Amino acid sequence: MPSALPDQLRRIVGAPHVLTGVECSPYVVEGRTPEAVVFPGSQEEVAAAVTLAAEQGLPVTPWGGGTKMWVGAPPSRIGLVLATKRLDRILEHEPGDLTVTVEAGLTFDRLQAELGQRGQWLSLDPPASDRATIGGILASDASGPRRHLYGTARDLVIGLTVIGADGRAVRGGGKVVKNVAGYDLPKLYIGSFGTLGIVVEATFRLRPRADVDRLVVARFDRLADAGQGARAVLGSDLIPSALELADGEALRRLGLGGAAALLLGLDGIAPQVDWQVDELERLLKSRGVVDQRVLDGDAREETWRALGALGRPGADTVAAVMRWALLPMQTAELMEAGAAAARRHGMGAAMTAHAGVGIVTAVLSGSADPGPVSATLEEWRSLVTAARGHAMVSWAPLAVKERVAVWDAPGPTLRLMRSIKERLDPRGILNPGRFVGGI
Repeated sequence: MPSALPDQLRRIVGAPHVLTGVECSPYVVEGRTPEAVVFPGSQEEVAAAVTLAAEQGLPVTPWGGGTKMWVGAPPSRIGLVLATKRLDRILEHEPGDLTVTVEAGLTFDRLQAELGQRGQWLSLDPPASDRATIGGILASDASGPRRHLYGTARDLVIGLTVIGADGRAVRGGGKVVKNVAGYDLPKLYIGSFGTLGIVVEATFRLRPRADVDRLVVARFDRLADAGQGARAVLGSDLIPSALELADGEALRRLGLGGAAALLLGLDGIAPQVDWQVDELERLLKSRGVVDQRVLDGDAREETWRALGALGRPGADTVAAVMRWALLPMQTAELMEAGAAAARRHGMGAAMTAHAGVGIVTAVLSGSADPGPVSATLEEWRSLVTAARGHAMVSWAPLAVKERVAVWDAPGPTLRLMRSIKERLDPRGILNPGRFVGGI
């Protein structure tokens, strides 16, 4: 890093908002320490910091709450970490229009608390919501079980402001729900992991809070029976907000017990939810359900929170985490096959799935030896690709990532992705090398 750069950054954001040297240690990524960390307090300061980095050829890594920084290929270099935590304001809330505009560094839980005072909510439930920021959620397209009914961030964003690699602001969409003019530019940046631009502001569509919100845990003796139960729900008149499939090891970690279970979120007005609870019991009775419990209040929230934390790195037992995308009808079968593969390599596994959309989170546990961990992940990828699905290593130690590719081979779409990257970031300074195909 040029010796004059820290002083130049201090002139942009103020001396207290620039870290160098050992102060950067909380922002280490895959063993790489950043050369500087900067905390802009406005869009203009973000733009100025990015422009300065571009002039110096310094890579820029956006950082929100840090809850997804382990996702992606190991970086060859971490230059400037641009942390957004000072961009934490609610800029505009229009309760009558059910819209809100916020800065990217605002944490998700704080936004929900503010919206809740007006009886509204943003219908997302990302993991680590106490630390996850709006910008980080959008950059990683993070979501949770409620994606089954309410969709992901892509479905809820109606406007976005991004600072590009040249320091210019790019705005797409608008601040009203019926804005349909032009290209849907925000979707390009959502899920791009900061490789195309740095999200600084977003506008969302909101929903009124439900009168009643319950979690039903329906347990089965076999995962295959739970999978059949999920298909029965999908073909019924029920409208769950969440439909999760969990195997026995996942249930053990959640403190629920049993060999397999469906976890269903049901929300709405009280008579409607009561009918759905009764109808679910009738529907699953002939499909091997062992028992059905209804959780509400703190018990419901604790269970959903524990489910979201199941695949979080940091626990001693977590050796690696892989995420699969399959056809929904394949989830139970592939979860069983994946658990069997882990056992063959002397490892354990806990499996959960968004059963309605076919997204599986496979948590590997046991030995920290890179050999069996890598072998299991490779076998899992083979199982998934044979089923014409996709697999991504969500988290693994660096020694494992050096053996196992984080992303699937991108195929012919890589040419288009690289073309977009070169057009929007010709110098390749935004989070380089971490996304699909080394983008």
